[in-house]
Amino acid sequence: MKLNVLIMAAGLGTRMKSKKAKVLHKLAGQPLVNHVFKTASSLLPAKVVVVVGYQAEIVQEVLCQFHQKLSATTAPILDFATQSEQLGTGHAVMMAREHFAKDVGSLIVLSGDVPLVSVDCLKQLVQLHEQANAAATVLTTHLNNPTGYGRIVRNSEGYFEQIVEDRDATSLQREIKEINSGIYCFNLSLLFDALSKLSPVNAQGEYYLTDTLSILRKEGHKIAVIMSADSEDVLGINTRSELASLEKRLRKRKVDRLMASGVTFLDPDSAFIDDEVVIGCDTVIYPQVIIEGATLIGEGCTIGMGVHISSSSLGDGVTVRNHSIVVDSQLANRASVGPFAHLRMNTHIAENATIGNFVEIKNSSIGKGTKAMHLSYVGDATIGNKVNIGAGTVTCNYDGKQKHRTVIEDNVKIGSDTMLVAPVKVGQGSMTGAGSVVTKDVAENSLVVGVPAVVKKKLDE
Repeated sequence: MKLNVLIMAAGLGTRMKSKKAKVLHKLAGQPLVNHVFKTASSLLPAKVVVVVGYQAEIVQEVLCQFHQKLSATTAPILDFATQSEQLGTGHAVMMAREHFAKDVGSLIVLSGDVPLVSVDCLKQLVQLHEQANAAATVLTTHLNNPTGYGRIVRNSEGYFEQIVEDRDATSLQREIKEINSGIYCFNLSLLFDALSKLSPVNAQGEYYLTDTLSILRKEGHKIAVIMSADSEDVLGINTRSELASLEKRLRKRKVDRLMASGVTFLDPDSAFIDDEVVIGCDTVIYPQVIIEGATLIGEGCTIGMGVHISSSSLGDGVTVRNHSIVVDSQLANRASVGPFAHLRMNTHIAENATIGNFVEIKNSSIGKGTKAMHLSYVGDATIGNKVNIGAGTVTCNYDGKQKHRTVIEDNVKIGSDTMLVAPVKVGQGSMTGAGSVVTKDVAENSLVVGVPAVVKKKLDE
């Protein structure tokens, strides 16, 4: 049967104590709603409609950017419905009516704050729903402490009777351990008719989607129930404490998968690895490492203690020593960085290049075999092959109004404490004396010294 998905992502999430919409809070490097959308897309539905409300434009932008990253073969049609006033889950689904007016088949309803529900779990939900020919199927689980969740009320024969929200439950109903996950599969042709019969007669004065199940049952339609054995995978996030708890669980899963694929973690519990990070076999990760974003690390690398890598690419055999930071950068095979180095803003380090202690590289390319070993700043520069940059070197790239570029060609030796006042070019095979201030281009094979630097001799004579 044709399958569609609806994701509810309109609420603020008051218990998060945040000005940011709850579904925008990040888990393992991705907003909560992106996790849900990715899972929904794996079901290959015809389309996914997301109900937005609070900070609607931001939520839409986040999802559209994520949607563009998905494979064209797996990305469903993405559309949005707006719930300008939050009047309950039933009201949220009502706002999407026009998006499904011409559709038949099954509709999965997901919550944007339930990020760990698995594809397999949802496939089982749909399978049971269709095999049972049900009007609606609800995903439930058992909790030892069900406070705050809607309870699944069954009749004397054990069949579904209704869902009672925690605020509306009697003291006896609150003792029920089976709870509603907020995940459903509906028969589209019956859902919106049932929604039209909802009323906000409850403690919160809202239109509950859960009440449609009772309406459908009373009309003689079948309501099916499927229970998840893993309760943590189907629970929503309502507080920052719950967010931290799921973050820890996802981190452990990611590290376990990486270790199974051949990556060594000296202290797995201290590693923070985002879900989309890829690491090659025989790479060794030291304690207290953070690797974020769409980072790719090759085989046989060594990532030292306290290293922070974000949205970067590392080739094979790369070494990043202790307490270095690498952001939005690319390191080729066998490059070496650190300790206490900082690479940022589209920096490219070529094969066998070495960036040493307390060196910062920004928006620059460093050639093969080039070395900058100590206490230097290289910004907005193009550095050739086999260049040696002495300690204390600075590319003075800012004139007070705009940035300028420094070019250093192959086989150049830059003396300690050299200031290169951009825009400036140092020709191939040249050398600067210690403490020089280079304000004009240096011809090939020249030795320049002084403040400002002047040519002392030609090195090829």
